[in-house]
Amino acid sequence: MSIASDVRGDIKAAKKLRLPRRAILPGIAVGSFCAWLFDRFGILNLFLPVWNCVAVLGFMLALQRNIWSRAWFWVAMTSIAALHVAVILYIPWGTRWVPALAIAGIDSIDLCATLWLLDAVGRFVDGPGATGGRKERSGRERLPR
Repeated sequence: MSIASDVRGDIKAAKKLRLPRRAILPGIAVGSFCAWLFDRFGILNLFLPVWNCVAVLGFMLALQRNIWSRAWFWVAMTSIAALHVAVILYIPWGTRWVPALAIAGIDSIDLCATLWLLDAVGRFVDGPGATGGRKERSGRERLPR
């Protein structure tokens, strides 16, 4: 199986993953509090990139929860998070409105690139015949409780 087919399988599993309803209101509350903190420190323009980064990395962790026991996974995720921090800090972010479709596109590209990177690292570390401990998911799954 190639990396492309692994990524396609991960994207298929990602489409089936749903956020539980009881997590929506706390997410809004935490987001509002973080936006207030960013505004308080005068860096409100960084809130949206940081919030999107946290959302993509959190979704990635939930999607790849079956390989959490692998050390290479945590090394790769730490490296990806550090790369996100560098991108957020060194790109000048404007204060103008950005369409939601553009943000969704950027987040989707980020998710696909991260999935590809994790599959490539897993194939390199575990070997070409290994699946990285992944199993096929069936039906709609929810995030872990």
